[in-house]
Amino acid sequence: MPEDRTDYDIVIHNGTILTINETFDIIDNGVVCITNGVFSRIERRRYDRPLPTATHSIDACQGIIMPGLINTHTHVPMCLFRGLADDLPLATWLNDYIFKVEARWLNSENVHLATLLSCAEMMLSGTTTFCDGYFFEDAVASAVEECGMRAVLGQGIIDFPAPGVPDTEKNVDEAAQFIKGWKDKTSLITPALFCHSPYTCSEKTLAKARRLSDETGALFQIHVAETQAEVTRCRQKHHLSPVLYLERIGVLNPLTLVVHAIWVDDADIECMAKRGVRVSVTTESEMKLASGVAPLPAFLDRGIAVGIGTDGAASNNNLDMFQEMGFAARLHKAILLDPTVLGARQVLTLATMGGAEAIGLAGEIGSLEVGKKADLIIVDTSKPHLTPLYDPFSHLVYAASGGDVRVVVINGRIVVKNRKLQTIDIEAVMDAVDDLAHRIASLDET
Repeated sequence: MPEDRTDYDIVIHNGTILTINETFDIIDNGVVCITNGVFSRIERRRYDRPLPTATHSIDACQGIIMPGLINTHTHVPMCLFRGLADDLPLATWLNDYIFKVEARWLNSENVHLATLLSCAEMMLSGTTTFCDGYFFEDAVASAVEECGMRAVLGQGIIDFPAPGVPDTEKNVDEAAQFIKGWKDKTSLITPALFCHSPYTCSEKTLAKARRLSDETGALFQIHVAETQAEVTRCRQKHHLSPVLYLERIGVLNPLTLVVHAIWVDDADIECMAKRGVRVSVTTESEMKLASGVAPLPAFLDRGIAVGIGTDGAASNNNLDMFQEMGFAARLHKAILLDPTVLGARQVLTLATMGGAEAIGLAGEIGSLEVGKKADLIIVDTSKPHLTPLYDPFSHLVYAASGGDVRVVVINGRIVVKNRKLQTIDIEAVMDAVDDLAHRIASLDET
């Protein structure tokens, strides 16, 4: 056991530690010590020695100490449109509502404001890292930095005039500028790019974006095979499925994060596995939009790195990763008529270490291990719906919710304490978003 020190930044004690490390170590009555934004000690408390002292000492009150959740796909500014156009098919939802309201209301100021709100929602519900793709991503990044979250942020690329990018000839150039501006600016933000889909980006655009990703090492995000109609159109136009079309033009490689991948067959999955493609599934949004269900167990069987995402709050309609875990675990059991599919431990791993692998940060986050970035949450288990506690993994996936998170630490900084945000004035943010929403609603009604 290391010598006791008195210069830890944070010491957390009196909780059950779920490390989510390679051997899934569970440490009862654990102690976590944090110094300079990283984990410096993780161990069982010894009563023959005093508790290590620190600038901040946090009593976990016999709760669960675990890695922060990782949301591998969302569009954080879209919380502005939460509940605005529900119960519609994806194409109608996008073309008749979302694209139009985005064109009218998206600007740097509104995107920054909406990002603050989404970051608050995620932090308060236990998410410490998210992967985003949208427009005005500079404004997203500045809001993320203000909140103290960790994120992989992709500047949106699409082949028609888009918010902040009216000239389609400059869509990839805008992404290049974003990556250049935020690369190495802060350890909390990893710049990336986000091509909307194979049907909204031309082969020329996709190839140019692929080159940018390869040159910079930036993650290449893209929606793929989200609906049956998309697959049908792609086969009619290219005589290939969306996945095999992207393979033919050289888009797929280990820097590719494919989102949704619902309507894929064995050949598609084999191709994805061969190319080292990563996948984000967004079960709740896909259910709500009736898009279908991604074959998550099949991806895992082929060794594909998979993470869980919420998608944007306009199609979910929340960013609660606990709820997302519960849906993912239950839905596949029902579809496959097999209660053993996607057990609680496996699903919790997808939302932590699996998510880190999917977005390229497995060496830094996703598990509680000495030397990794100090991102963790404390879940309060002293509640009726979490009593009794036989299996912490089961509770976290099937019984807990984001409202049970009491403390959140990101990069060694306490951002949520006793369920209260420490970094931004959330009341002021909500008031400002409500004012904006009233303006959006009043104009849409005319």
